[in-house]
Amino acid sequence: MKIAICDDDKNELLRILSALADYQLQRNIDFTYKPFDNSTELASDLLRERYDIYLLDIVMPGLNGIELAREIRDHDKAADIIFLTSSPEFAVESYTVKASDYLVKPILTDRLFAALDDIMRSRNEDRDSCLVLKSTVGIHKIRISEIIYVEAMSRKVIYNLKNNDAVICVEKFASVCDQLLQHKEFILAHRSFLVNMNHIRTIGTTDLYLANGRRIPLAQRRISEIKKLYLAFQMEELA
Repeated sequence: MKIAICDDDKNELLRILSALADYQLQRNIDFTYKPFDNSTELASDLLRERYDIYLLDIVMPGLNGIELAREIRDHDKAADIIFLTSSPEFAVESYTVKASDYLVKPILTDRLFAALDDIMRSRNEDRDSCLVLKSTVGIHKIRISEIIYVEAMSRKVIYNLKNNDAVICVEKFASVCDQLLQHKEFILAHRSFLVNMNHIRTIGTTDLYLANGRRIPLAQRRISEIKKLYLAFQMEELA
């Protein structure tokens, strides 16, 4: 877990850093944090480093917090953003950038702790139901249920989703199998294909057919086993 804090008010920045150190100690959570006192420096750092949580002052010279948040979203759709503002009337909903929370300066420790607790709780709940993927175009957070099938092609792994998007990642297919086969809805239909059984329409003698019309080859030596696993899955779903 990595946190970036950006505020041109150095006194406020020091208070936040102190509060984060206390939070880490009290919650016994392992994370690192990095301060930035100007938005341009953090914007440049986005090309080299990814953070899980960003605390951004809204009013800063150069790029303001909203503009900086837009740049972050261009690189990373999954990060949590907390806006810092000296004006209580500011509301996150009034901006076009989705944020997890906003805090009024000077930042109160208990308010910061509550915002971080909410993010940590949400991330823990999503851990089993979502994947965070680094593709050729950026970072994606996708729900497990949105995956129809995963295909290994050359040295790439392609996640095919319900909305017809395809997320292409450079990773080991074996590692993807280890992760997704922990979820009961996934089955290894072929050495190059993982399939979400919720999207299977028919299992034939050589291929299985998905609800979106895609045909997936079956591992011939495992057809009987695959059919039994699919039947058991459907019976469990009906129970």
